[in-house]
Amino acid sequence: MPYMLTVKQTEGKPGQVYYPLQLNQVPLPTPGPRQLLIKLTAAALNHRDLFIRQHLYPGISFTHPLLADGYGVVTQLGPDPSPAARALLDKPVLLLPTRGWESDPDGPENLAKEFAIIGASAATDVGTAQEWIVLGEDDVMPAPAHLTPAEGAALPLVGVTGWRALVSKGGAHSGKGRNVLITGIGGGVALQVLQFAVARGCNVYVTSGDRGKIERAVALGAKGGVSYKEKGWEKELAGMLPKDRPFLDMVVDGAGGDVVGKTVKLLKPGGVISCYGMTVGPKMDWLMQATLKQIELKGSTMGSKAEFKEMVDFVREHKIRPVVSRVVKGLDNLEGIDGLFEDMKAGRQFGKLVIQIGGEGESPKL
Repeated sequence: MPYMLTVKQTEGKPGQVYYPLQLNQVPLPTPGPRQLLIKLTAAALNHRDLFIRQHLYPGISFTHPLLADGYGVVTQLGPDPSPAARALLDKPVLLLPTRGWESDPDGPENLAKEFAIIGASAATDVGTAQEWIVLGEDDVMPAPAHLTPAEGAALPLVGVTGWRALVSKGGAHSGKGRNVLITGIGGGVALQVLQFAVARGCNVYVTSGDRGKIERAVALGAKGGVSYKEKGWEKELAGMLPKDRPFLDMVVDGAGGDVVGKTVKLLKPGGVISCYGMTVGPKMDWLMQATLKQIELKGSTMGSKAEFKEMVDFVREHKIRPVVSRVVKGLDNLEGIDGLFEDMKAGRQFGKLVIQIGGEGESPKL
């Protein structure tokens, strides 16, 4: 019988508990009308999975499989398949990591009742930490042919989150020749934003507490970077900006904290801070100086199905390869998977942490 990975509920307070992984055997699912049976070959971790194990995430399910990112191959069609579904048979696909958000640029159409991120969620039984999955025809997209299974699994959630933060929220501020600062380089979203911004022709700068990560970001196309551990890093960054455009057009931030105070003098009047997370803390300071400069602070999380399609099409067009930090083999390799979580807890990763579920890691022949 196929395997499925969940978290096991144990006693403990949020933030103090750490739910162990539990391997379960489940029946092979059968696709219904307008559904697909998919053999998952790779799945990837996100920070939300670590938060789930620490009970720092709402609506946790202990019976639904973990993980929101997945890559697999369509092996069987349900009754009455559409022409588009017929074209997917025996082809690799990426799984849509959210539910209940079709195309509204402002946010999910029914945030309170329908929106959900897949993976250990009480709102949906879908998760990618399993060997086989049945999904609706509209819940997948053809995988770009240049991606390996690990790269494909690394893309969905961070890709759509980064695309919305940079492109949907940034607009012209993230266009060709614009100066964009990305904080906390090394995480999946930040790296995906870096790759998107470079492909769009931006001048990209980064921050990190690790000089080695800054060097790796420069190798990926960043113009430079500074360590946020050093006092006055914003002055160092100011010296890196082009003389003909000595200001930032946009900041893409996942930390919160003092980002407004650190960047307000660098941002142009009307510049944008796009915040997709607040890992430093749940609050940030807003300064009168930012108000006087007409700075826009925009909250941004995940993305719609329409934005997911835009993002995947962009990846396909520009042959972008998501950065993979480390891969472990086998859904039953609990020790190895726990090691990926330890990498995430310690902040060691540069890119995505991936589980190879099946096969030898090669893309299926198209």
